[in-house]
Amino acid sequence: MTTPRGAAFFDLDRTLLAGASGEVFSKAMRAAGLVSRSIPGESLLYKLFNTVGETLPSMALARQAVTLAKGKPRATVQQAAESAADALAAMVQPLAAPLFDEHRAAGRPIVLATTTPYDLVAPLAKRLGLDDVVATRYGVNADGTYDGTLDGPFVWSAGKLAAVKDWAERNGFDLKESFAYSDSVYDTPLLAAVGNPFVVNPDPRMALMAAARRWPTLDLSGAAGMVKEVSSMARIPVVNMEIQRLALSFTHPLFFPYAKFDISGLEHIPQSGPAIVVANHRSYFDAAAVAVTIARTDRTVRFLGKKEVFDAPVVGQIATALGGIRVDRGTGSDGPLKAAAEALENGDLVAMMPQGTIPRGAGFYDPVLRGRWGAARLAAMTKAPVIPIGLWGTEKVWPRSARVPNMLNVVTPPTVTIRVGAEVPMVYRSPDADTKRMMKAIMALLPPESREQRTPTEAEIALAMPPGHRGNGTGEDRRRPGTD
Repeated sequence: MTTPRGAAFFDLDRTLLAGASGEVFSKAMRAAGLVSRSIPGESLLYKLFNTVGETLPSMALARQAVTLAKGKPRATVQQAAESAADALAAMVQPLAAPLFDEHRAAGRPIVLATTTPYDLVAPLAKRLGLDDVVATRYGVNADGTYDGTLDGPFVWSAGKLAAVKDWAERNGFDLKESFAYSDSVYDTPLLAAVGNPFVVNPDPRMALMAAARRWPTLDLSGAAGMVKEVSSMARIPVVNMEIQRLALSFTHPLFFPYAKFDISGLEHIPQSGPAIVVANHRSYFDAAAVAVTIARTDRTVRFLGKKEVFDAPVVGQIATALGGIRVDRGTGSDGPLKAAAEALENGDLVAMMPQGTIPRGAGFYDPVLRGRWGAARLAAMTKAPVIPIGLWGTEKVWPRSARVPNMLNVVTPPTVTIRVGAEVPMVYRSPDADTKRMMKAIMALLPPESREQRTPTEAEIALAMPPGHRGNGTGEDRRRPGTD
């Protein structure tokens, strides 16, 4: 059986190069007479790109460049690219060469994968000794001029992934055995498709993505010392603390003007070391409420929860950026629990909602909270202290029946009450008994009205149902979390 082969794919601007290639190409094309003058604000655009990376407007302009090239002689563009190649080669980051050597020694071809048109980057790739180029290609007329159309995909974002997949299939390479390097969040599809993704000089959005997905980050500038051997690099479960703090900066109450926060009991959260934070589950806004609370302690927190929490608007991005641990309950995998245990071993806070899901319908109004055993099992595995949090009013910000939070209610925003309690005494003999101890501690932190047994109205039941759900008479509208 043939062993699967991998390749190494490198983005160009801000990854392989220290900055943007556009300014160099622009000068070369002016010198060749292809353009007569600079674009107004051109230097500012390049400065912005070098600072924050790709933006949708800049890529929209790049997409239109094929139309502007119509009628231009291809040979003249190629000559301009040749004249620009030396200047671009000087911009290649110092530690790219040893990284190339690592891949060559392992028998991997090195492929430039870039949005920049092929005719512009081919001379640079040749000077660097790269094995191939995956780039945007322009259609050419019989007379050698560009015809104003693309010859293949626009090699950007999902289009870059499609082009790389096509290259790999044609040349017999396996993406799962391959490496990819990029600075841009728009290259997330490509990095997610390869077995060995690496982030280089990330833009701010990619920095958060790298933290959330635990993708290793490289500095090829030489400022941080020599790059480690590629073979020794692995995805590590520890999330970069500075990235977490950046994500937590977006959990300040000022970012949630549609909610007021009443928080007390912060002294119960350990100032350092591991802890399992457990809270009741009333809304998809719960993750934001817990994040706002933890942010006041100057600590960071990692969320362990259902995939639906991470897919939710606004709060999902926060949970993901904080290095959240996604649980796909249908798989039955212990992987998320092990990842949470490893995070605790590294001294992190891990937040969980032991109920597992937001109770639906009439079950939402049951004063007795029932939880699953995951948090108790995690506590038994790690012996980390368990800190309860009682949440109340999050459903006023984001009811179960709504697809997004009510972000327009900034005049009279509802109050979210958050109470942090003392450490829950755990016995570790029975996950069921320890789960009941946790849920009892959480219930004690809720207001007296939470303990009232009452029959909710039809309107209240509707608010506690998923969007568009009408009920089917089978009792699902009274469903509550189980204990498995």
